[in-house]
Amino acid sequence: MRISRFLPIDPDLALALQLAEAADAITMRRFRATDLVVETKPDKSPVTEADRSVEQAIRLHLERDRPADAIVGEEFGGAIDQRAGRRWILDPIDGTKNFLRGVPVWATLIGLEVDGVVQVGVASAPALGRRWWAARGSGAFADGRAIRVSQVSRLEDALVCFTSVRSFDEFDCGEQFRGLTTQAWSARGFSDFWGHVLVAEGTADAMLEPVLNLWDYAAVAVIVEEAGGRFSTFDGGAPAHLDSGLSTNGLLHEQVVAAMA
Repeated sequence: MRISRFLPIDPDLALALQLAEAADAITMRRFRATDLVVETKPDKSPVTEADRSVEQAIRLHLERDRPADAIVGEEFGGAIDQRAGRRWILDPIDGTKNFLRGVPVWATLIGLEVDGVVQVGVASAPALGRRWWAARGSGAFADGRAIRVSQVSRLEDALVCFTSVRSFDEFDCGEQFRGLTTQAWSARGFSDFWGHVLVAEGTADAMLEPVLNLWDYAAVAVIVEEAGGRFSTFDGGAPAHLDSGLSTNGLLHEQVVAAMA
């Protein structure tokens, strides 16, 4: 995978890209493996041996290279409510259901937060041959090129992405969601990380998820924002663990917030 002709100046971004390389090597060895081990977690979501192996490997790298930094990850936990200092936020495989079914839309998400603000984000999707990254104040990139959000300014011209339709009903916003998609030019279920990075690179114009964990949004939020977009909850507030998530190109943000009110 071509990383970039732009050498990252930020040492934390350089490290995050190295961590993504290590993660990709593990996930691609186990993707579509006939002996892949899959278990069900207490919240009834699936987890594979690859999820755990990736997070363990990244943690070992960070303990060696950034021993003073905190770590929080989907599989092995950490302090969700920490705001001071530096912490790495890890989702070893975002899109585990896709991974275990052999669908290539999944990614390792790596974010670095400093004093409550995410400064670095990487989303690496090796089965798609794609990688997106950003460092705060330095722009967003994908596969060696700078990316920007779209200039679509009307909902009737917008491509809106989402998770499963059922999830909106489960979180009592199904009626608002269906009203939004009726207004939009088109709506497509490009779920998990993919909808957010599609917004960042200008392919899609908005992406909605009724509930997100910290590790689901940390990396993609900074990528969207550095590409010129906005990331918030459905009511326009700051992102929060176990709250909704909305990415847009910025021009559509208030329209989508109003539609989901």
